[in-house]
Amino acid sequence: MASGIFAILDDIAALMDDVSVAAKIATKKTAGILGDDLAVNAEKATGFLSSRELPVLWAITKGSLLNKVIIVPIALLLNAFFPVAIKFILVLGGFYLAYEGVEKIVEYLFHRPKEGHEVVQEIKQDGNEAEKAKVKSAVTTDFILSVEIVIIALGTVLTEALPIQILTVSVVALLATVGVYGIVAVIVRMDDVGHNLIKRSHNKGLFAGLGKLLVKALPLIIRFLSVVGTIALILVSGGIFVHNIEFLHHLLPTWPSMVKEALIGLVAGLVVVAVITGTKKVISLFKR
Repeated sequence: MASGIFAILDDIAALMDDVSVAAKIATKKTAGILGDDLAVNAEKATGFLSSRELPVLWAITKGSLLNKVIIVPIALLLNAFFPVAIKFILVLGGFYLAYEGVEKIVEYLFHRPKEGHEVVQEIKQDGNEAEKAKVKSAVTTDFILSVEIVIIALGTVLTEALPIQILTVSVVALLATVGVYGIVAVIVRMDDVGHNLIKRSHNKGLFAGLGKLLVKALPLIIRFLSVVGTIALILVSGGIFVHNIEFLHHLLPTWPSMVKEALIGLVAGLVVVAVITGTKKVISLFKR
């Protein structure tokens, strides 16, 4: 009896060892997309009142965990029985990411920036609705990025046994959520940490200087992440198209991959923005 228990424990230990090795490889493979995921979600989790930052981030984190719970089993089933569907889903997601990225650029270039009193009025009137819309947008974007993370992780263990596939993909998915949103939480609370340091040091000495640096750095980091997040959306979408559409994969072979992916993502986003804008105008004409 005892020897049987030790044999089971030994099998479990061997399985966990195989999973840890596979998860390490999968995490390295997904490092790029995890960086993009961080930039995109950090940008989406900012811009709220200080008292709402952590509740909003927690809502997005819960949505991200639910995304992983949905995606992991579906990805495993599709990979086993209908693998072509994975490419189709990724390409559709690529169009969504391209649209989000290009829409931000169009908004910045062509829409009049709101005055301070307009922003305050919007917050007063539509604070809850705006918050819900931003959380929904963040969770939707996270879903698309999570699909790619899970697919890349699954691709590293296709030759392994099914238990190792399941555990490896699950571990990577969990690490992606905890790691990304843990870092985002640190970023959005930088100013509060800075204010506390200033207060505790009575605005004197090294800690006060560090506190002021954190407070001043946060707006710059948010702006930087906003730009990086937009670029990441376009690059990720372009990468999805290049890796999953044969024609685009062989297009412009002498171009650097990043430039090609950025161009393809930008063009795809412009097409989707034009289609959606045109559709809205046609619908508004019929409503008159």
